[in-house]
Amino acid sequence: MARRGGSAIQEELYSTPDETAREELDDARLLDLDAEKESPFLRAQKRVSVRRSPLPKKTATRLLWVALAIVVFAICSVAAAAFYHYEEHSWRFRLDSSDNIEMAELNNVTRSQIMEVMGGDIGRNVFFIPLDKRQKQLEQIPWVESASVMRFAPNRIRIQIHERTPVAFARVGSKVMLIDAGGVLMELPGKRKFSFPVVVGISGVEPLSTRAASMKIYNELIRQLDSSGGHYSQDLSEVDLSDPEDVKVLTSDPEGEVLVHLGSSNYLDRFKIYVAHLREWRQQFEKIDSVDLRYDQQIIVNPDLHGPAHQPALSASVAKSAIAAGVKPSALISRERPRSNPAHIVPLKQATTRSAWRPAPKEKRKVAPASAKSRWHKHPVATRRVAAKPSPNRTALLNKPQTAPALRKPSPAILKGEGTQ
Repeated sequence: MARRGGSAIQEELYSTPDETAREELDDARLLDLDAEKESPFLRAQKRVSVRRSPLPKKTATRLLWVALAIVVFAICSVAAAAFYHYEEHSWRFRLDSSDNIEMAELNNVTRSQIMEVMGGDIGRNVFFIPLDKRQKQLEQIPWVESASVMRFAPNRIRIQIHERTPVAFARVGSKVMLIDAGGVLMELPGKRKFSFPVVVGISGVEPLSTRAASMKIYNELIRQLDSSGGHYSQDLSEVDLSDPEDVKVLTSDPEGEVLVHLGSSNYLDRFKIYVAHLREWRQQFEKIDSVDLRYDQQIIVNPDLHGPAHQPALSASVAKSAIAAGVKPSALISRERPRSNPAHIVPLKQATTRSAWRPAPKEKRKVAPASAKSRWHKHPVATRRVAAKPSPNRTALLNKPQTAPALRKPSPAILKGEGTQ
């Protein structure tokens, strides 16, 4: 508490009357003010004017944030420009050698094929390598189905390759190549071996859409032949797709090669007929070169005037590489031989289902009259369904001479008059 001075104390002790009256008057004024406050009729207080900003408070706040954002953006731009300049000129981000290019999942695509595309980027800044362009260039390699190119700091490139899956060999001119389900042709790999038939009737100058349509027929053929678990496709050495309405397959076994006409549908059912009756036909006929299974209730044995379609001869090196890759040697032979055996019509009867077939029942043995002479024999012979063992030096017609039943469609491979002999 502040001390009161001596003069103040003296004034209180020795105050004059005038001062006393003045104090009373001040007290009265104070009382009047208090009474005025308690008056029921109160006056409105006068508002004090306050100096205001020319902008509203919200607008000012927004402008402040905008200014702050501009400052931050300017700082970031300067930093990005400095970092870009550093990346552009720094040796740390330079692709020094091919060792900095990583390649994954390479089986049939060689590293040299990859480097033909990426070799021009050696010594270049990794941030300036056009990855999308390099990806499209890599996908132009026949074995590459899809590719991805990734950049890793500071100076690495990683390439992942998804290779195509071959489904068959393709004989294209004087070369043997691999082909996938979409019709893309690929070179034979150096060390891998496959087990596929050889597709003929495909040209390398055809557009991809044409080859894709042919391979669609091939895929359906293989699917049907392997659908029942018999894996009949392993018996094929060659598939001829030159005629979409008549798919021909070449089978090979120790007793010889047979060209089988399967038409354009029901490949499995028709091939089962061939497998079930091949031994029987070989006992009946001296030589079987081809079999036509396109007709209902009858089969034509040896309908072709020639063997399989003629193919250009292969060089010794190409044939060696093809055999090393898994091509069957019988599919590499260039054939074009005249037919040495006449065509025969073998009737069949349908079983309970359309897909099942069985040979016609044997007829009773009939002896021809003495005056009747066969075209193929100088002496009268007994005509029957199954005859004795034929002579090795001449062709024998073992079935009974009869008029062949009318075909559902003409066979262009049968000479005129042969079907009625």
